[in-house]
Amino acid sequence: MALVFVLAVVAVLALLVGVHRYVWRRFVGDTTAPGSALRRAGTVAVWLLPLLSIGALVSGRAGAPFRLQQTLAWPGFLWLAALLYLTLALLVGEAVRPVLRWVLARRAADGSAVGGTGAVAGSDAADMGSSPAEATASGSPAAPATLVVEAPAPPSAATHPSRRLFVARAVGGAAAVAGLGTVGYGTYGVLRGPRVKRVTVPLAKLPRSAHGFRIAVVSDIHLGPILGRAHTQRIVDTINRTQPDLIAVVGDLVDGTVADLGPAAEPLADLTARHGAFFVTGNHEYFSGAAQWVDHVRELGLHPLENARVEMDGFDLAGVNDIAGESEGQGPDFERALGDRDRTRASVLLAHQPVVIDDAVAHGVDLQLSGHTHGGQLWPGNYLAELANPTVAGLERYGDTQLYVSRGAGAWGPPVRVGAPSDITVVQLASRQA
Repeated sequence: MALVFVLAVVAVLALLVGVHRYVWRRFVGDTTAPGSALRRAGTVAVWLLPLLSIGALVSGRAGAPFRLQQTLAWPGFLWLAALLYLTLALLVGEAVRPVLRWVLARRAADGSAVGGTGAVAGSDAADMGSSPAEATASGSPAAPATLVVEAPAPPSAATHPSRRLFVARAVGGAAAVAGLGTVGYGTYGVLRGPRVKRVTVPLAKLPRSAHGFRIAVVSDIHLGPILGRAHTQRIVDTINRTQPDLIAVVGDLVDGTVADLGPAAEPLADLTARHGAFFVTGNHEYFSGAAQWVDHVRELGLHPLENARVEMDGFDLAGVNDIAGESEGQGPDFERALGDRDRTRASVLLAHQPVVIDDAVAHGVDLQLSGHTHGGQLWPGNYLAELANPTVAGLERYGDTQLYVSRGAGAWGPPVRVGAPSDITVVQLASRQA
């Protein structure tokens, strides 16, 4: 196992080195002159930015001062997103590059052909006249000789330095605009805050009295060095505007300790719902001190469901700890949360990770509400998320159990989302008896 881990780390590092070398070559080596200030600056950036990214990734786990984490987080995490989309844009540019070279070479060839026509015509005219010896013999003045020069073949775009530089700069510039523009738009989407989605879920056992019950589901807020108190306030304001009957915070609230992020979480105390706000842990809580966070959210007025259940009007609401809690002996316990309940009543389960859906089905859960996947967060990450999760986003059915997965309200690592906009979902329960 240790050998596999070491090999995986080596492979990842080799990939990162190769990608950075490729990015340097296309953006710096091919477009700047040796020894120029631009080349020196580009080379320094390609060395410095990945070091900042590594610092951003490890500083929190290493217990670095929170101010240092914040300093490293913005440039370090943004570079990871920029590297992804700059590389993808450059790869698209590789297909454009030969086409552009061909167009330039064709235009140069056409121009040379037009310029060489006069020389050919002059040569033909000279061939039609008399030679100097013949003119002298006839007593006529000699016609001026015409020098025939064969035009050289035009150089190809691949070997012409100015054309090669033009192609490199054109493709590199377009890739930079596309890649950085994508990252900029994705960052704006996160900082703007999540949008509200509305989903109606019919439940066969739900009584008519609970028809239309609305649960505001929010997951993956990810308070940390980048997303702080203002992010929490936007989420709270958005949830309260929906006027839900109940609020479900489905894990991954934080990336840091209560000491560092307690003030950032304080706006959660303003959450308002007729039946209150409930909380279950996500995997990131167990990286950040889950027990302390459970106590803190309770102080803010949320009700933690630690492998527990409460009876609502018309259905049972249960919650289980995240799988990551198993390392601390605090993993999910479905029997404790659901084992002795009346199965004739409808049930709604809060569980951070969608992968526990099989346990939910086995315990007769009608609806599981989850997060964790971020919807992939950064395209094409959704394809990777599909490999590890039964559902990446949205509503799907597994036997008699329905699973709804939110894309989450924040972002982990880069504060960027591409192809997976953040959301808060209002799930409206519908009775088939209504």
